[in-house]
Amino acid sequence: MIYTKKDIQELDRINRLKIINSVTGIKPANLVGTIDKEENTNLAVFSSVVHLGSHPALIGMICRPKTTAFSHTYKNIQQNGYYTINHIHPEFIKNAHYTSAKFDATVSEFERCNLTEEFSAGFKAPFVKESTFKMGLQFKEAIDIKCNGTILVIGEIEHLILPDTAIVDQDLDLEATNSVGISGLNTYYALRKIEKHPYVRVTEVPEF
Repeated sequence: MIYTKKDIQELDRINRLKIINSVTGIKPANLVGTIDKEENTNLAVFSSVVHLGSHPALIGMICRPKTTAFSHTYKNIQQNGYYTINHIHPEFIKNAHYTSAKFDATVSEFERCNLTEEFSAGFKAPFVKESTFKMGLQFKEAIDIKCNGTILVIGEIEHLILPDTAIVDQDLDLEATNSVGISGLNTYYALRKIEKHPYVRVTEVPEF
């Protein structure tokens, strides 16, 4: 099956979203928690979270098209300067998925989708209590992506909360964390560790 640029452009909107959103493979499934200056909390599914660097510990995520009505998540990050990224686990996939509905800013997805706000001392944004793997970030930079009007939001990790079983043989074992992945708009996957290999040095590359 081959799709040309013309074929892709002529797909109906939903089919195009589902296909093109899936071509990069399984992505991390996260809930991003924010709060505005009136203390309204917000929670939204993001599959565009990506590692940008380890020192400092920077994480990027894409906020969807910048229109006259910015997403509540981005507005809240701009107002407050802090936000959380919380892994999704199988026990609450359905609750997490429905936070993607376009609720009014005064409606908290935590309450509406039966998830629990959790605040950590000294941190200004809500975590998801049901998640056992979560990060608290301080906003650092926003980069406009001109070709499609999206925004790369960059934050630095200030809080990192992991389950006790997450570190195995000095590595972070994502299968042990029971975190899930997402592809397209609405399909969730379990993560399973297949193989482990050493850090690669040229002198240690085997013959194939």
